[in-house]
Amino acid sequence: MRALIQRVRQARVEVDGEIVGAIDQGLLALIGVEREDDRARADKLLHKLLRYRVFADEAGRMNRSLADIGGGLLLVSQFTLVADTRSGLRPSFSSAASPAMGEELYEYLLAQARQQHPQVACGRFGADMQVFLQNDGPVTFLLES
Repeated sequence: MRALIQRVRQARVEVDGEIVGAIDQGLLALIGVEREDDRARADKLLHKLLRYRVFADEAGRMNRSLADIGGGLLLVSQFTLVADTRSGLRPSFSSAASPAMGEELYEYLLAQARQQHPQVACGRFGADMQVFLQNDGPVTFLLES
């Protein structure tokens, strides 16, 4: 699994003009699921999402995690994140999970996140979503499990 995370001051996801998920300070995580992924990889990715130190401590160093600051986590499915772009001028999605498998693992990740963290919001799997964010930094990392 892959997560492109961005530290945000605020973020929201809209579907057909309706806000379906929103957070204030925290992390926006775009989630890509690959064919070989499973629940163990989802668990590992969630562990990183909640504990990856990207927020400033008292000295201004990136030494605090989402769990430390109690910030929001906005999970958005994005199968294009697992595209192979190494050759040619068109992305290949041969490593992407099937839509059914992708949805099952995304929903599992979301359920586990809601059990382990107090502020979790999400997009809508498979929907045409508009994602709005105020990037803080900017700070962006690609996490893999």
